[in-house]
Amino acid sequence: MKNKYFGTDGIRGTVNQGNITGEKFFKFGLASGTYFKNQKKIKQIAIIAKDTRLSGYTLEPALVSGLVSGGMHVFTLGPLPTNGLAMLTKSMKANMGIMITASHNPYFDNGLKLFGPDGMKLSNKIEKKIEKLIDAKNSKQLTNPKYLGRVKRLEDGNEKYIKILKNNFPKNYNLKGTKIVLDCANGACYKAAPKLLRELGAKVIALGIKPNGLNINEKCGSMFPSRIKSAVKKHQAHIGVSFDGDADRVIMCDEKGKIIDGDQIIGMLARRWKSKGILKGGVVGTLMSNLGLENFLKKERIKFSRSKVGDKYVKEKMKKLSFNLGGEQSGHIILGKFATTGDGLLVALEVLFSLRKRKRASSLLNVFKPLPQILENVTVRDKEIINKASCRKAIKLANSIMGKKGRILVRKSGTEPKIRIMAESNNKSLILKCIKIIKKSIN
Repeated sequence: MKNKYFGTDGIRGTVNQGNITGEKFFKFGLASGTYFKNQKKIKQIAIIAKDTRLSGYTLEPALVSGLVSGGMHVFTLGPLPTNGLAMLTKSMKANMGIMITASHNPYFDNGLKLFGPDGMKLSNKIEKKIEKLIDAKNSKQLTNPKYLGRVKRLEDGNEKYIKILKNNFPKNYNLKGTKIVLDCANGACYKAAPKLLRELGAKVIALGIKPNGLNINEKCGSMFPSRIKSAVKKHQAHIGVSFDGDADRVIMCDEKGKIIDGDQIIGMLARRWKSKGILKGGVVGTLMSNLGLENFLKKERIKFSRSKVGDKYVKEKMKKLSFNLGGEQSGHIILGKFATTGDGLLVALEVLFSLRKRKRASSLLNVFKPLPQILENVTVRDKEIINKASCRKAIKLANSIMGKKGRILVRKSGTEPKIRIMAESNNKSLILKCIKIIKKSIN
C-alpha cells in the first residue's frame, strides 16, 4: 500500500502547503520521536541538520517542539550535508537524525529525511509505523511536563563531519597542486566542502557559497553542471565538482569541460575498487542506469543489479546482496565501505584520491561509452495518469516500436508532481519518436 506522507526520499512538498507546514512538522517530530525513543537508552536524543532554505527557520522550531513535547532531547546542527547528519547520528549514538531539506528542489519546497540510530534511512515498514503515529491522537504521545526534552545548538557539526571524512583516508592524503572548481549550490555543503578541500591543500575556486535562503539550487549545483563546465575552462582547473542542495549528489566535469554523471563515476570506482580488492560483491544501479554502464561492468566481470529509483532502494538492495557500491546516474552514490547513504563530498574525495598521481580526469572518468539517453519530465496534476488506459496503451506502443533497439522507462517521480519518461537507444530519432507518443498521452 502506498505511503501517506513518505515518498521515495522522505517527505517533501511546497512550503506552507499540504504536509510542509509548521503544524505538520510538529506532528512529524512528535510521532518520529515517539517511535525512536522506545529504545533502551538512558537519554533519548535526536539530532537535526538542515540545508540553507529560508523555510528551515519556520519548520525547524516546529519539528523541535514536537520532539521535545514527546520527551526527546534535541541537538541542532544548522546547515550540514545529509550524510554528515547520518554519520553524526551514528557517532553521537543518537536515537534518530532528521535532515530538513528538499534536496535538489527549488527554494520554495522543503521536507525532511529521517535516519535511524544506525545512520540508515528508514525502511517502508518503519515509515508506515511512524505514519500511524502521525495520524494518532497527540495526547497519547505527549510526555509528562517533568520529562520534556531539552534543546541545545552544536556549532561544530561541520568540523565533526570533516574529521570523520578525513579519517577514511591515509593521513598523508593531500591535494597539493590540484586546482578544483567547486559548486556548492548555495546549499548545505557551502561551509564544509571548500574548507575540507583547502585543508587538504587543493586550490579551490568555490561557487555557490553565498546562500541567502532563496538561491539554493538556483541555476547552480548538480542540476546545472554547465556552470562548472564554464568555470573549469576559464580557470584551467584539473576537475570540477558540483553538489546539490543537501550535498548527497555529485556531478563532475573533466579538465576538457566534459560533464561526468553518476554512472561514469560508479563505473570508474567499480573498476578501481575491484583492482584494489575493495569491491565487495558487485554494483547496484537503478532502472535509470545507462545500459552502457551495465555492458561495461559485464565486460569487467563485475556483477550488476538494478533497484527501483531512489538511493534508499539502492542501499536496501546493496544490503540484501552484500554489495558495497551502488548509486544513481543523478549522482547519488553510496560508498558502502564508508557511508550509509549518498555523500557527494565523500565521493569527490574518493575520486580525487584516484587523481592524486596527477592523472587527467578525462582519462580516469570516461570509462565507457554511454548509450544515447533522453529523459523528459512532464509536470502533471495527478501522477496516477500513468495508470490510465490511454497512457498504458501509448507505453505499450512505444515499447513495441523500440523493440530490442533500446529501452524505455516511464515512472512517477517520488518527490515531485511529474511523470519521468526515459528512453535510450543508438537511434536518436527512435528515442524522440517513442517519447513523443508517450508524452502525448500524458499532456
